[in-house]
Amino acid sequence: MKYRHIVFDVDGTLVDTEYAVLHSLQDTINTLTDKLIPLEELTFSMGITGDDALNQLGFQDIPAALEVWFQYLYEYDNTVSLFNGIADTLGALSQKGCKLGIVTSRIREDFEKEFRRFPIRQYFDIVVCADDTKEHKPTAAPLLKYMELSGADHSQILYVGDSRYDRECARNANTDFALAGWGSHLTDIDPEYRPAEPAGLIAIAESE
Repeated sequence: MKYRHIVFDVDGTLVDTEYAVLHSLQDTINTLTDKLIPLEELTFSMGITGDDALNQLGFQDIPAALEVWFQYLYEYDNTVSLFNGIADTLGALSQKGCKLGIVTSRIREDFEKEFRRFPIRQYFDIVVCADDTKEHKPTAAPLLKYMELSGADHSQILYVGDSRYDRECARNANTDFALAGWGSHLTDIDPEYRPAEPAGLIAIAESE
């Protein structure tokens, strides 16, 4: 088996949160600045920490803005769901002996609160959240933290994500990258793999 460790991003990869994240961010900006920013101008926020996204938007009091964003995010909770095929794919990978992990830009509290309602938490032994490292995607730090905790070599890891930040994180950590074709809109980056559906990861993991 080529990859002993399959490590996943969360938003846009395991869980479809695009509608919730973008609309709640739009609501936050509108509430705090009275500006209505088109959703397509906010897609940069997918794949980075909330702090980084708000900083790029020019907010000075990041903690206060983040609190408002989280309040709006929970209002869109009913729009969040697992992508089709994720649960079955995780089960198959686990049965084949793959170690499954998560590297996410969410903070630990937010991740656990969101994830406990999905029947897949048991598959992941190691979860690296934004508050586990000083630096975040697109730097290598989150994946290097995973390597530290798991003892895995970079050549044993496949990182699966949906954003440019995920791709750069993998590249900087010298790990292979699979672009989640079921959750990503990107066409102009160069992943090692581009599976259209989660089940495509099974054949990739088994490849030599």
